[in-house]
Amino acid sequence: MNLEKQQNMIIKKILLICLLMSSLTSMATETKIIVRAKAKDAKFIGSSLGGAHIIIRNKINQNILAEGNTQGSTGNTKLIMHTPKTRELSIADDNTAKFLAIINIEEPTLVLIEMLSPNNNRQAQVKVSTELWLIPGKHILGDGIILEVPGFIIDILKPRTHHYISLNEVRGKPFEIQANIVMMCGCTINKGGIWNSDDIEVKGILKRNGAFVSEVELKLTETNLFKGNTFLKVSGNYELTVYAYNAKSGNTGIDKVNYVINE
Repeated sequence: MNLEKQQNMIIKKILLICLLMSSLTSMATETKIIVRAKAKDAKFIGSSLGGAHIIIRNKINQNILAEGNTQGSTGNTKLIMHTPKTRELSIADDNTAKFLAIINIEEPTLVLIEMLSPNNNRQAQVKVSTELWLIPGKHILGDGIILEVPGFIIDILKPRTHHYISLNEVRGKPFEIQANIVMMCGCTINKGGIWNSDDIEVKGILKRNGAFVSEVELKLTETNLFKGNTFLKVSGNYELTVYAYNAKSGNTGIDKVNYVINE
């Protein structure tokens, strides 16, 4: 067989392989799935909080099939928080935050859905996941897959991280602690509100040089803002942990800062 014939045979094989691959690709069917992130005992996580980050993987080989953030509003408060739930009642409307994935699959595929939320508040970020079978062309729309996100978002405002403070400045004076606390959807906490501050225990745990010093109770002073006072009598490396706990819902959250009181 001469060189020209060998080259022709190779070209024909390549064309045949390409044809087969093209045929297999054309068998893939577009399949849509909506994924939503909902804060526990609250509303949906959307654009106002930077969204929740969603990753959909093929469970078998871990290949990423779709990835993105939920976008949209936190949803209809009356529908989500006040309307009695029945079996087929939708709690999401057209504007409610979601991530719409369009995935091409050739056969039923077991997928892993992972969610990191809230996307832009790393100290409060949690990972939630579930698994399900996707069937080619069988869309999962409407409310879609709703993943529940437990917790609170806490930001300690005072003292500041790694702030150096002179002992003379604080000796004999109330040392103020401030923390901003919201639900995982960004929903506000007020006295007597839907998310009632009276239901939430907020305390600061104070350590000096790694040893426990005291607990400080924080009370709501305005929307989302909790304050408390303590007294610092000696210098050292301090660590403050602020936690929130709701016994009714089981929601918890913390934030930490380190600061220095020097002579």
